[in-house]
Amino acid sequence: MSKKVLKVRKSQTIEGTIKVPGDKSISHRAAMLLGMAPSGLISTVTGFLPSEDCLQTMRAMQSLGASIQRPDSTTLVIEGAGEKFTEPKKVIDCGNSGTSMRLILGILAGQNQMKSKLTGDESLCRRPMNRVVNPLTLMGAKISAEGKNGCAPLEVTGTKLKGIVYNSTVASAQIKSCLLLAGIFAEGKTVVTEPEKSRDHTERIFNYLELPFTADRLKYTISGGHLPKPKDLRVPGDISSAAFWLVAAAARPGSFLRIENVGLNPTRTGILNFLLRMGAKIRENVDEDEYEPSGYIEVQGGGLRGTVIEGADIPNVIDELPILAVAGALASEGVTVIRDAKELRVKETDRIAAMAENLRAIGVEVEDYEDGLAIRAANKIVGARVKSFGDHRIAMAMAIAGLFCEGEMIIEDVDCIQTSYPGFAEDLEKLTGQGR
Repeated sequence: MSKKVLKVRKSQTIEGTIKVPGDKSISHRAAMLLGMAPSGLISTVTGFLPSEDCLQTMRAMQSLGASIQRPDSTTLVIEGAGEKFTEPKKVIDCGNSGTSMRLILGILAGQNQMKSKLTGDESLCRRPMNRVVNPLTLMGAKISAEGKNGCAPLEVTGTKLKGIVYNSTVASAQIKSCLLLAGIFAEGKTVVTEPEKSRDHTERIFNYLELPFTADRLKYTISGGHLPKPKDLRVPGDISSAAFWLVAAAARPGSFLRIENVGLNPTRTGILNFLLRMGAKIRENVDEDEYEPSGYIEVQGGGLRGTVIEGADIPNVIDELPILAVAGALASEGVTVIRDAKELRVKETDRIAAMAENLRAIGVEVEDYEDGLAIRAANKIVGARVKSFGDHRIAMAMAIAGLFCEGEMIIEDVDCIQTSYPGFAEDLEKLTGQGR
């Protein structure tokens, strides 16, 4: 198995115009929901993210009988199999994708008498699944975990589910989405509440595909027995991928960056709010809003200062916290404090421990807590050999740090970047002239 490294040196400027790959969260949901649509009509998804994670979801839906063709890498032509799912002949491999496993579990749980099994790579099989298995069980699902502490592999025997009212104790788009997907196949209404608002891609696509769904603040209700309507769907660029370049440009005086066709969903633009709070010069403009707002972002480099990221703001920047930790290190003054982010402990890796170790390796003063980090602005960072820990967001965050280091930054095992951002090295070269 390849274990590539990425070598990065200081860049005097970050300048140019790019488009980032399609939104990962929306790509997952598009493949699932249109794969669940009734057969007979075709839907076309454009801008699909051809990453390993999203391709695992596509293959999973194909294994359930959905017809999915790829005329090019970012286009899916889908005929759903929602009223006649077929029992998968093989174990469904979700790779490294927690989104695939947790959301597809909701679909499989409601397929009466159909037997299936979900597994993943070593990292995914260590990640907690009880957070979705337990509420699905309350709906009548029959799921058994072969791994320790409720972890995958997971065996599923589909049953006739019944709608429940579930009050989630954490704001998690994956928990919410899993239960709402199960609710499509359940008798009666399924109601999910959450303590703070998490990203709302599922709610938006439910409405767009005309499912009987309502959202009332933090309460979400789906009525069972109806399938999504086949429709064409455009996936905007992923702001979580854009975040790496936004931080790089904002922290380097004299830089100018424009990112086009990027998603500007308000539950995902927390990264912009925090960069503005840190002193970044950012302009955004929504130019399309069919079901998901999208447009362009422009950043003028000028330097950053420390800030505090905590509480209700955490769910909407959970994926951007590694690069925000780097932003704290690149700031010219202050301390950046991240709290209430214990969720980072159970991502692709323990992101709190991973970022603390890597930032210390490059000379940054860091204090780590059970639920976060405190990062002191560094006058100088030094190149070092650091680990990705098999985590795409850690790898890319450290690559951005490398653009500001004295000497050379070497990031180990960067194959993982393919799980969310194929083409990252090409965009690095385009904006800085290096990284290949």
